[in-house]
Order: sequence, then C-alpha cells, then structure tokens
Amino acid sequence: MQTDVDPRNLIGRKAFDRNGDKIGTIDEIYLDDATGVPEWAAIRTGLFSRDAFVPLEPSELIDGALHVPFDRALIKDAPDFGVGRHLSPEQELQLYHHYGLDVAPPPSLPGRALGGLAGTEES
Repeated sequence: MQTDVDPRNLIGRKAFDRNGDKIGTIDEIYLDDATGVPEWAAIRTGLFSRDAFVPLEPSELIDGALHVPFDRALIKDAPDFGVGRHLSPEQELQLYHHYGLDVAPPPSLPGRALGGLAGTEES
C-alpha cells in the first residue's frame, strides 16, 4: 500500500475484498512499533459485528477505498483481538499466518546464541 498516506485519513473509508464485495468500514489503523508505518487495519464488518484485522500490505487504496486481496470469508474468520489495544508480536504473527503471509524472523547476531538467560555466559 502507499506508505505516504496519512493513516488518520484511512479511518472511515470503505473496504472491499478481492472480489469487490464490501467488507465494511475502517475503524482503526495500527502502526508498526519499530517503523511507525501503517501495518494493520481494523475493519468493522457489520452493524453488530466485530472488527476484523487485515494487513495493509499487500492491500491497495483505489479511488478512496481499501481493496484487500483476500476473500471476505477469510477476513471474517481472522483472529479477534479486540480493538483499541496494542497488538502483541504474537498476535501479529497469528494474523500473518492466518492470511498466509510470510514473516521473516528477526536476524540473529553473529557469534551470539539467542534465548539464553541474560547475564550468564556459556563456557
């Protein structure tokens, strides 16, 4: 998606699935903690329904509406974490897996073993 779009300008816009069927209206935008880049949209899927999280990449903003390259059923079945709260890295990972998107693990430091207890050195 365009990275020069102000995330506040996405709230209230309509969202459509890969077939052009309306999913709902964008309620909130979630930014990446490290980069500040918009990463997820919470879409209100109906009047009495819940918000569904969709990835903004590889979605597109076309004619003022968000077009998400996934089927409506997949979007509605996305894990429900509620809105208005921070998404944890584990929740984001669950969402990426739900949409079949690959996520690269963080790079490890050369010569360092990860996962050990801080302040201890192995001999």
